[in-house]
Amino acid sequence: MPVFRLSERVSFPPPHFAEPEGLLAVGGDLSESRILLAYQVGVFPWFSDDDPILWWSPDPRLVLYPSDIRVSRRLQRTIRQKKFHITCDTAFEEVISACAGDRLEQNKPTWIHREMIDAYCHLFVSGYAHSIEAWHQGRLAGGLYGLSLGGGFFGESMFSRMANASKAGLVALCRYLQENSFDMLDCQVPTGHLMRMGAVKISRARFLRELHVSLKKPTHRGSWRESFENAL
Repeated sequence: MPVFRLSERVSFPPPHFAEPEGLLAVGGDLSESRILLAYQVGVFPWFSDDDPILWWSPDPRLVLYPSDIRVSRRLQRTIRQKKFHITCDTAFEEVISACAGDRLEQNKPTWIHREMIDAYCHLFVSGYAHSIEAWHQGRLAGGLYGLSLGGGFFGESMFSRMANASKAGLVALCRYLQENSFDMLDCQVPTGHLMRMGAVKISRARFLRELHVSLKKPTHRGSWRESFENAL
């Protein structure tokens, strides 16, 4: 399959044209309109700092249905003991920067460089991006961030400075998504720890069908801070 080069026009080729590993297109920009369209058609940006902008639509896709999340006994005990104070939309830039720093500290490549941080911070200000924070004794111990569109939450990355911190945040997020009638949490590509927590691999075709239906719901735009804390 060819890799498409994007023009200044905000559009994407159909995702089924993606290469086997999921690469669909190169180029374009990280404007709000292009990023939002990307998620609406099942595509997301993922590229290193020294690469051109790359757009992906993997097959299979990893999805966590909020009601299907699996919580281990150890994690249940951690949540029950209220080891972490979970908040939402209180420290977005700190969370996204920590996600990048966590990977660099582990000598892993990261797609969360300055250009991406700036783009998603802009989406946070616009009310589309959200962060979940897990605090321990007043310090940020873990968290995750992503985008909300229609009945879908599109997870981008998570980090932990303490055991189970980000997992506790994920459980709280899934409970919030359930209470607000979200359909899915898109996890993009398979990872062992997310699959152990209930995420499943589905075909791209199925993901796109479910996404189409989910996007008919209204987007929960704006800060979730108050409604999230009231739901816990």
